[in-house]
Amino acid sequence: MAMGGNIFTWYAGEWKRGNTAIMGAADHGAWQGTMVFDGARAFDGLMPDLDQHCARIVRSAHTMGMNSPLDGPQIEALIRDGVAAMKSDVPLYLRPMIWSRECLPSLIEPDPDSTEIAICLEELPMNRPGNVALTVSPYKRPHPDTAPTTAKAACLYPNNARIIAEARSRGFNNALSMDLDGHVAETGSTNVFMRRDGEYFTPKPNGTFLNGITRQRIIGLLRAAGETVHEASLLPEDFAQAEEIFLTGNASKVTPVSRFEDRELPTKHGFGIRDMYMDFAATTGRG
Repeated sequence: MAMGGNIFTWYAGEWKRGNTAIMGAADHGAWQGTMVFDGARAFDGLMPDLDQHCARIVRSAHTMGMNSPLDGPQIEALIRDGVAAMKSDVPLYLRPMIWSRECLPSLIEPDPDSTEIAICLEELPMNRPGNVALTVSPYKRPHPDTAPTTAKAACLYPNNARIIAEARSRGFNNALSMDLDGHVAETGSTNVFMRRDGEYFTPKPNGTFLNGITRQRIIGLLRAAGETVHEASLLPEDFAQAEEIFLTGNASKVTPVSRFEDRELPTKHGFGIRDMYMDFAATTGRG
């Protein structure tokens, strides 16, 4: 099922309207889960950090044992052409995807040069966040020696889904998930930051979660504004003592958290950081 309504898909050298079929029943990626993807955003004529998202999907493909059919700049150029041709006034989710068509004799390994690529552009509004309640998940993140955690791989997302589903079953919107050592990694769908004593803290990348592009951008913007940002090993108890919490990710960029467990939180700085990101996007995202 598509996320949005109006969809524009590039596959096999052409753009088509709608939720285009791209995979065969016998494709190696269909039954061995080699799909990787990335997500960027187009809104108000802006596509901030699109080049970084396109570069990351190529790295993800290599991590999964595949050679990307196109390089980052080629993928970026196709996306920009598609956005221009789509002519939508609604914010778009920009999703390139790569998967394997064939396998090597082991049946498990993808044939590196049998990869396919598709690009899906979907209308997906990016509304200003409302009330967001955060809890702590009982489900954990795999370590790099147990899963391909350095790739934005579709096979990792069922675990994300159960993190969010379990949180929603208890009346929350999302949840902090731990690594196998008990340190906070991220939420079920975003990176996470907290503010305490006037400084900012976010989990230090340790290979159990993606060092998000929006995460990196927010760290850079905060430091450029003279703020102190610590990348550190954090526990749920640290977030229980936070003055504010906010989430970062491509879909909504910056989302302030208004409740952690049973404690209401202010959102002033979170919304201020969201506005700071939007100012950055307005000045650089047309490139």
